[in-house]
Amino acid sequence: MKRYGRLFEQIVAFDNLHRAARRALLGKKSRLPVARFYFHLEGELLRLEEELLSGTYVPQPYRSFPVFEPKPRQICAADIRDRVVHHAICNIIGPIFERLSIADSYACWKDKGTHRAMHRAQHFSRRYRYYLKLDVRQFFASVDHRTLKEKLARKFKDEKLLTLLHRIIDHSIPAGTSGEGLPIGNLTSQYFANFYLGHLDHYIKDELGVKGYLRYMDDMLLFGYDKETLHHLCAQVRAFLRDELALKLKVDSIRLAPVSQGISFLGFRIFPRLIRLQRSGWARFKRSVRAREQAYMKGDIDEKALVQSVQSLLGHVQHADTLRLRQRFFNAAQEGRGL
Repeated sequence: MKRYGRLFEQIVAFDNLHRAARRALLGKKSRLPVARFYFHLEGELLRLEEELLSGTYVPQPYRSFPVFEPKPRQICAADIRDRVVHHAICNIIGPIFERLSIADSYACWKDKGTHRAMHRAQHFSRRYRYYLKLDVRQFFASVDHRTLKEKLARKFKDEKLLTLLHRIIDHSIPAGTSGEGLPIGNLTSQYFANFYLGHLDHYIKDELGVKGYLRYMDDMLLFGYDKETLHHLCAQVRAFLRDELALKLKVDSIRLAPVSQGISFLGFRIFPRLIRLQRSGWARFKRSVRAREQAYMKGDIDEKALVQSVQSLLGHVQHADTLRLRQRFFNAAQEGRGL
């Protein structure tokens, strides 16, 4: 098993910290703490580099807040200097995590994402008769720190790097449980989560030999020609999650059905020859467009920003067969009935 070393020095190098800062600051310079950090950027990065090298770096407390779309979640926002560290780490170890992942893992990785995952699911639905949909119960809140650290130690031999990763993993989450959980909102959390469930991916693909399989974060789809095979696979996945990753399946979300009934996945309903946007997704699209229109009418955004924003929203729903819905929606607006 290959273990990677000599990475810590690359992470804390000033050039990498500067590159990380550019990414962390993107689109956020209007916020006062970020603007202050940006104004003193060189000095802040030199101080951060010294703290990382000396081992005195300590993450700041998270700022937490709830979000309700597409479902209720508690988001943890890291301090700007901590976000720079997260980007610096992921600049270096992110490509390693990506190389370790299977081809059909679609969250976080370059040129992947929800739309690629959705079309891959449709591809499998044309080849197989049944599908099994699984997801992990309270995944981010349930990641076991000890297990994650052990698996990271099997891939990285750089003690300074492991110490830094442990410090981020152990950093207290508001209302969290000691020894468990990754904060939703951290860039490192996305990479750690993908790496963690990557072990399940390899078990399913390499040991169980499942060809029809894909995962987007903790949402998994397995495909088969008969229900008995998929029932057996479900039991094997449940046992692996419990024994190797200290995780549990969300029992009430397990779904085994013919692909002809449609697969509810990532906000879409996927059929072998058709993709529909789920009702909740269409409602979110309409609310978002109306909110952008209101912001434009109030002068909060200009026409260019309005057009770009609406085009982005359209780009998402156009991956489904929504032509008639879009025509009715925008025709109603042109006829003066509002969006």
